[in-house]
Amino acid sequence: MMTWSNLLLQDSNNPATEQLILFHNQTLVITMVITIFLIYLIMSSTYNKLCNRNMNENQLLETIWTIIPMFILILIAFPSINLLYLMDEITKPSLTIKVMGHQWYWTYEYSDFNNNEVSSYLKPSTNLMLSEYRLLEVNSQLMLPLEVMTRMIVSSDDVLHSWAIPSLGIKIDAVPGRLNQVGLYMERPGTFYGQCSEICGINHSFMPICIMSLPASDFLTQMMMLTK
Repeated sequence: MMTWSNLLLQDSNNPATEQLILFHNQTLVITMVITIFLIYLIMSSTYNKLCNRNMNENQLLETIWTIIPMFILILIAFPSINLLYLMDEITKPSLTIKVMGHQWYWTYEYSDFNNNEVSSYLKPSTNLMLSEYRLLEVNSQLMLPLEVMTRMIVSSDDVLHSWAIPSLGIKIDAVPGRLNQVGLYMERPGTFYGQCSEICGINHSFMPICIMSLPASDFLTQMMMLTK
């Protein structure tokens, strides 16, 4: 999760987010190189007293500074398009979970386990343990199995919401009357936090998302307990 004075992105927990962070770093390097080069040209043109009054145009130079930006844009565009398709791809999901946004809490329905449903409310500050985080803890966490492709179907019961977990690279709108879907593949165990990212009313800031990823055997045990 994000902490104080942290300038970098959160550690990823699925392959698509790893590729997204790598693409971000590559694009940032290209941007920094271009910025440094432009600053050098501006400083050089400002303080350089040499000039050629007879040179009004240079076709070769104009061709070069037209072609090079085009190649840079292509270099950025291809990985970006590839990532867009990768993040929308859901290949043979083994588990389907329905996420429903409400004012101001989330409900999770485990469709493959007798449609068991849990409601996830913000945990009051007075009930927090010493190691828990204020405004991020919930009374019922969403449990997901490790290394299992999971399909999340997201919708809303009232107004627009947005189900967002930065460490998973996910931000999907919850729209009333519409089903949006996204794939999840958890690579490591742990607890991951997010928040509603669409202004949905007076208590918009108080509907956090808390996901616990655990081994498949432990996940099945939790589902058995939930069924009982």
